[in-house]
Amino acid sequence: MEYTINRLAKIAGVSTRTLRYYDEIGLLSPARISSNGYRIYGRKEIDRLQHILFYRELGVPLEEIGKILSSKDFDELATLESHLSALLTRRKQLDMLIANVEKTIKAAKGEMIMSDREKFEGFKKRLIDENEQKYGSEIRAKYGDEAVDRSNAKLMGMSMEQYEEYEKLTAQFHETLKAAFEQGDPAGELAQKACELHKKWLCFFWDKYSREAHIGVTQMYVSDPRFTAYFDKIAEGCAEFLRDAVQIYCG
Repeated sequence: MEYTINRLAKIAGVSTRTLRYYDEIGLLSPARISSNGYRIYGRKEIDRLQHILFYRELGVPLEEIGKILSSKDFDELATLESHLSALLTRRKQLDMLIANVEKTIKAAKGEMIMSDREKFEGFKKRLIDENEQKYGSEIRAKYGDEAVDRSNAKLMGMSMEQYEEYEKLTAQFHETLKAAFEQGDPAGELAQKACELHKKWLCFFWDKYSREAHIGVTQMYVSDPRFTAYFDKIAEGCAEFLRDAVQIYCG
């Protein structure tokens, strides 16, 4: 079955302007142009639009979506299964957040007592949502949906004791990194201790560590201004210093 641009826009819940823009950037072109100048979309284009909208829902930039869909290794079934897994994880997270907000409202009304552990579950969920909003598209594009979803699940599985340990480790890592930066030697003992602490910090989120990934994430701290700004709060230029130190540590 074929659709005009207006009909497809209504079915997909997007604007005709969006579809025209996708055509302009080469992300989604119509199957053909009719004799009266209408863009006509067929089954192949409809399926491609579905994938585009799935990836957009997950926060992947349009440029990355184009690369993924145009890759010779693109596997439609595997992609759909990955979408399903990511959406199910998101639904589970939303269900937990809704339940937590409902309990908080009841507690505020005096209808129930909310334990610290229950409040903590909502905090973890909020932390995940904030990270997704700020950095989700870049992280997912770099490491893939499956890896990010596993990381989020690991954070949600933390006990209060584990989270307290994570908070202490974060503070220790920041203090050590700042002191090492002031020394100015990325190969120094203090800098290498900061790298070890950073590795432990990453492993609170990663289910598998590799030196390549460690180097890669510190390079992202430098190339992405939002991450750079985070480390510049410790000391200006700290992101580059950590990257250089980690390259030595992993070497």
